[in-house]
Amino acid sequence: MNENKKPAVILLGHGSRVRKAGDDMEKVAGVLREKYGYPRVEYCFMSRLGPHFPETLAKLVANGEKEILVIPYFLHSGLHIVLDIPEMMQREASKYPDITLRLGGNLGFDNVLADLVHKRITESLGACDVRDLELPRLEEFPIPPGQHEFVPMLPEEAEEYLERHGHGHDNDH
Repeated sequence: MNENKKPAVILLGHGSRVRKAGDDMEKVAGVLREKYGYPRVEYCFMSRLGPHFPETLAKLVANGEKEILVIPYFLHSGLHIVLDIPEMMQREASKYPDITLRLGGNLGFDNVLADLVHKRITESLGACDVRDLELPRLEEFPIPPGQHEFVPMLPEEAEEYLERHGHGHDNDH
């Protein structure tokens, strides 16, 4: 990569059925553009409501980007970080042999994160008891077409399910 040219950046989040769930990630993308001078920062999701990774990558490639860095907007190094995201990226990269697609680090630990958690603790000290919260109805958050509800199950139930149906991980949890 040219040392003077910054790559296009994709912030990749999990995804949610809640329409405004990505608003904060969109704000972070804006700060990266305005404060740090990244000319092209997009955000997308693995599943649920879009935009999704394949369409976001395609848009950047169509706009002539050759160097693209994906930053997983995830705190922990779980299965999505170690397997699902790299697999998805390899699958999509195979469609674009003329680009370089890099997987950056997830958010993970940083002292600034501890500072942020401290800030949230301080801000939350006057919060109401959870029993007093008014919750929205689940029906306000429909499952997008072609996707399924996540069903929690015990480990032994999961093993039995996998024995009957195979893995076929489709990232919709």
